[in-house]
Amino acid sequence: MATTTPSHAVQDYAKAIYALERHHDGAPVSTNALAERLRVTAGSASAMVKRMADLGLASHEPYRGVALTGDGRRMALEVIRHHRLLELYLTEHLGVPWDRVHEEAEALEHVISEDLEARIAAKLGNPTHDPHGDPIPSLDLIVDEGETVSLGEAPAGACGRFVRVSDSDPEMLRYLEGVGIAIGEPFELVDRQPFDGPLTVRIGEGEHVLGSTLARAMRVELGA
Repeated sequence: MATTTPSHAVQDYAKAIYALERHHDGAPVSTNALAERLRVTAGSASAMVKRMADLGLASHEPYRGVALTGDGRRMALEVIRHHRLLELYLTEHLGVPWDRVHEEAEALEHVISEDLEARIAAKLGNPTHDPHGDPIPSLDLIVDEGETVSLGEAPAGACGRFVRVSDSDPEMLRYLEGVGIAIGEPFELVDRQPFDGPLTVRIGEGEHVLGSTLARAMRVELGA
């Protein structure tokens, strides 16, 4: 078990491992995938994985990959909770656009105290989702990911609600805002062109043609 406060870099690695594990159904994460996500060399990633193992935050098996321990997962979720609460606070109370809050929250997530986290959560009414639709871990670090699929994977004719979008590309978020597509709106997938072509989607009161890259970044709840 870690006995000292982990560095910001260790916390960032824990977040990245958690995200990659979730995207691969809990399977161990390769150091190459981790390096690619964090934009570091494979050697740097391997060195940090060894450090995290020494701290009791991760386990690593050669040729299988790295996985968070219970302590590592709790640390990752605590930082994610800070990040997503900060994003929502910055959006709702300071008017920071949703395409900029990710970067601002990245800088603040490591330094806020548990008391300030609690005050922010209370001020926001203990919310469950951030501005991009990502679930906020509860105070007990429980995450309800919900049942969603990528819009890019939804079949033609599918209906439901647009509930979540990746915040990794600010230009993508600005585009969605510019064309009036917002989290929570109902959708209908009207048409899908073959060979990874564009999708025609009715969202809210408008009809939009969306590229496959954008569609894969959007997640929806399917339903009537």
